Formats: sequence, structure tokens, C-alpha cells
Amino acid sequence: MFSSLSSIVLLGITYFSIIVSAVPVFTYENNPLGNSFPNPSPDQLKDIQVQAHGSLSNGKPPPKVDPDTLTSLRFVAFNELFEVAFFTSLLNNITNKIEHYEAHDGVDDELFRTNLIKVFTAIQAQEELHALNANNALKNFGAEPIKPCKYDFSVVYLEDAIAVAKTFTDLVMGTLQDVAQNMAIKGDPGFIRGVLSSLGQEGEQNGFFRSFQGRIPSALPFLTTSTREIAFSAVNQFFVVPGSCPNANTIDLPVFPPLAISTQDTLDLARNPRPRNLGFSFDLPEGGAKPEWKSDWTGLKLAYINMQNVPRAMDLLDVRVEHNKVNFNVLFPFDQGTFGNSMTIALIVSADANFTNAVTLMKAPTIIGPALIQVN
Repeated sequence: MFSSLSSIVLLGITYFSIIVSAVPVFTYENNPLGNSFPNPSPDQLKDIQVQAHGSLSNGKPPPKVDPDTLTSLRFVAFNELFEVAFFTSLLNNITNKIEHYEAHDGVDDELFRTNLIKVFTAIQAQEELHALNANNALKNFGAEPIKPCKYDFSVVYLEDAIAVAKTFTDLVMGTLQDVAQNMAIKGDPGFIRGVLSSLGQEGEQNGFFRSFQGRIPSALPFLTTSTREIAFSAVNQFFVVPGSCPNANTIDLPVFPPLAISTQDTLDLARNPRPRNLGFSFDLPEGGAKPEWKSDWTGLKLAYINMQNVPRAMDLLDVRVEHNKVNFNVLFPFDQGTFGNSMTIALIVSADANFTNAVTLMKAPTIIGPALIQVN
């Protein structure tokens, strides 16, 4: 079996992070939060801020904005609307004792459940403020706010939901690095302090997710970096119901073709981290393989992005095409001190891509992915 979001090991037990289930599609129609979000009234906003243990900034917005920064604000709003939806669904499952959400580690502990409700009520409200902050900034500069999509959260178990939350939080923390750097490059430093403030909040909640899994709260000395393009593709591929986003087309970012990874291989890697081959696959595009990929597939590389290191360019091994699907293996060169802990992002890119960093990779003529790998 192949999946784009890799399998994750929790508390010594293996779960699939994304599982096919009968969970209904999440939609913001019919006011599921009960506070008219994403368009709360002033009184409802006050209630959100009480639940979030803090408020939106009352400072003046920057006097100007670059078009690229508007793209970043649109992406942030898009991502935060997804996160609010996810945590609303998770909170509802815990609160209502939905099957497989009523117990943890086989124990139905009411005190533990009450604490989880307290934690996720705050996280939900904090993410609401993140989304409102980004959309308010867009409106301040005369841009249309981003509207929510419909989402498919096919996650069956509480432990899986925490693992998925940890993974997409890892990804957004890496992506906010990209957002802040782009704002600096484009001459919009007035936004950066707020972006880094929300990045810190994401880190705090991810420490809770890791502790829930029985891991140390801090994963790495320097978190894995990402880009807006990678994260926008991931959220669209993993969670968004296709065709359900009213105005995501205003976000000037691509959605790459998906890259799948063998769940069995990643389960084995997570149980026993070591250098080993991993199986990957992707669908051939319409018209077949591109000439620049070459008949022996040496025109493509798999890039691993881990921590703040230079991306690793890896050869595709044992390539075979079956039913318009390209299957292959790639070495995962795990090393406890230098490569592979926490989140690693995998992308197929052109062999002549610039591997200086994650940002330069985004200029490659071919990009397929991401697949996300979690170890330790």
C-alpha cells in the first residue's frame, strides 16, 4: 500500500495516519463552530479570544504590501481555515465520545478526556484567530478574504488524529519560515513579527502532540524547512475535497502532482530507524513520460529536505512502469545525528534542479510531491 502522508509510530503502536473511513466531509455550512466563524460578530469574537487566552493584535497594520506578501497572507488564511476545520472535527469527536476517540491507550479516563477538551478548545480558538488575522490583513489592503473549502478528515483513531496534527504542524512551522523570509525580501518587515509569533504558538502545540505520543517535546535543534508551494500542495492533496474551494484560485501557488510512499516501508523505518530503501510511486502525466526525464530515468532525482540542511539528491532505483504508474526505490540515508529525524519532505524534481535549498528547488521544471516521512 502506498500513501502520500507516511505511516507514523505512536507510543510503540503502529497506526495509519490516513485511513479510509465513513467519516463525513467537514464543511463550514450550518455554523459547525456555533460562532459564525469565519465571520463572527464582535461579541462572538470576544468569546473566541477568551477561549484562545488572548486577542488579535490591536496595532496598526503596515502601510503597504507587496503582491507576493498578499500571496503569503492568502496561503496562511487558506491553511488556517483548514486547521480550524481539523481541530473542530477532532474536538467534536473527543467531546461526544465518538468510537475510538473515547479512550487513550485502551483506558477511558474522564479526567484525561476533560483535559484534552480544554487543550483543543484553546487550540481551535487560537487557530481561528490566526485565520481571522490573515483575512483581516487581506481586507485591509482591499483584497478578497479567503473562503473555506470542504475537507475530508478520514482519521479513525484519536492517536491517528494527533499524529496527523503533528505532521501538518511540522509542515506549517517549516513553511512560516518561508513566509517570513519572503516578506523580508519583498520589503514587508512589518508582518514578520506576527508571523513568527504564530510560529512559536504552533511549536508550543506541537510539543504537546509529541508528548502525547510519548516523545520528547522538542524534535530537532533546527526544524525542517518547507515552502509555500510544498504546503499548499500537501493540504490540497491530503485534505481538501477537490473543487470545493470558492476562491483558492486567487492564491498564486501551484498544486504539484502527488507522490506516494510505501506505508509498509515507512512503518518499518519508524520502528527501526536506519539507512534503507523506501518505495515510492507517481502517476505518469497525460502523454506519458517527458523526454527530459530520459529513458533510464536519470533525468529525475528524489530530493530529501530535512532540518536546515542542503537538500539531498538521491537516485531513483529499480524503476518500473506498471499501468501508467512509475514505481521505484530510493535510499533513505538515515543518520541519528545528521539526517532523517522528525519530518523529512520528499519530492521528485528534475535532475538539473538547483539543490542549494528548498526555495531554489521550487524553480525545477518538474516537481512531484510532497511525501512526508516521520521518524522519532
